[in-house]
Formats: sequence, structure tokens, C-alpha cells
Amino acid sequence: MPLLYTIGKLTVGNAMMLGWRPRVEGLEHIPQTGGVVFAGNHLSVADELFLGSVVPRHLAFWAKSEYFDGKGLKGWFNRNLLEGLGAIRVERGGGRAALTAFDGAIPVLKGGDAVALYPEGTRSPDGRLYRGRTGVARLSVAAGVPIVPVGMLGTEKVQPIGQPYPKPARGAVTIKFGVPIETKGRSEDRTALRELTDEVMAEIQKLTGQEYVPRYAPAKPPAQ
Repeated sequence: MPLLYTIGKLTVGNAMMLGWRPRVEGLEHIPQTGGVVFAGNHLSVADELFLGSVVPRHLAFWAKSEYFDGKGLKGWFNRNLLEGLGAIRVERGGGRAALTAFDGAIPVLKGGDAVALYPEGTRSPDGRLYRGRTGVARLSVAAGVPIVPVGMLGTEKVQPIGQPYPKPARGAVTIKFGVPIETKGRSEDRTALRELTDEVMAEIQKLTGQEYVPRYAPAKPPAQ
């Protein structure tokens, strides 16, 4: 575990656990060693804070490339912070640029580390669970590692969309971990990846009880 990440767990992580006291279920399903992908629903910016706080391993999260390329003192600080935390760089846009995140994540997983992903691709605008994108399946199969489904409940109450920081809501958050889904030997063809992604989303839904929407989540919430 990177030193900076360890410091973060001892400070921010413990503060999250003491301040919000999230309920955690299924920690026994988390592999103690070896590469693993955590795939969860996405309700709030706070999802990553809570997930990183309760998982007893290093989690490599994704960070936009802009945070690595900033100029001046702020850019230097962000770059060193993300590199110290073991974050994976994500290029905005599609095509080859978008695939660089996977190029960076595969050796991380094969090296025995853990990566966190949100298959919906964006925060749910209305609390429902939307169709998953196949990136989580593609990455897991390519690296030959299991997928642990994660269900986040109540994080939208702690930090709703538009809220700049978490607000007090002790006991409002529950985090559930499901049984790992093995991916070794799975096909990498489009149909198989779609089926695996749907399987992951079904397991997430079992954990959260959210209404499922069989289409991709909109990039922005609908106008009120």
C-alpha cells in the first residue's frame, strides 16, 4: 500500500468511519490477496471516500488526465497527490485515448492490486440503477481477475449532486460486498462481455434493491 494512501486511511479513512459510522456487510467476500476489480453503483462523489475507507486493501481509483497535467503549484500538488495515492490516469474522449486507462490498469491488477470501477459510467441522476458499460468486464477478463459487486446505499444523502462536501448523516450509509464473480476463461467477444456486465449489474441490484433502468444513465441530470 503506498505510503500516502496509508496516511489517507489513517486520517481521512478513520474520520469517515468515526464521523459517519457506515454499516458494512460482506467484508468476508473481499479477496485478501491478488488482483480484483470492485464494481459498484454510483450515487455520490462520496462513494469513493466510503469505499476506500472500508476496504482493507489499497484501491487504485481513476482520475481525469487534467489532474495530472495541471500547471503551477496547484498542478504540481495534484499530480504528486494522485501519483502518491496510486491513481490511474484516464484520458477524456473515446477511441485510443480512452483505452489508455485500461492499459494502465491491467498491469496494476496483474501485479496483485485492486481497482475500483463504476459500470454506470456516471452518478445516477435519480437514485435508480442504470445499464452498465462493458469496460468493467473487458478489464477484468483481460487481467484474469474476479469482480466483487459493491452496493452503496445512502451516500446521496451524505453528499447529493451539487453538494461540495459531505454533510453529517451518521448511520445513513450502508456498504455491501457481494460474492466475487470469476472471470478466468471468459470470452472477450462483445456478446460475452455484455452478458458478464449484465450479470455484474444484476448482483449489484440484489445488494442495493434499486430500480433497474435498461438504458445508459444520462451524462447530466434532466432539467427540473
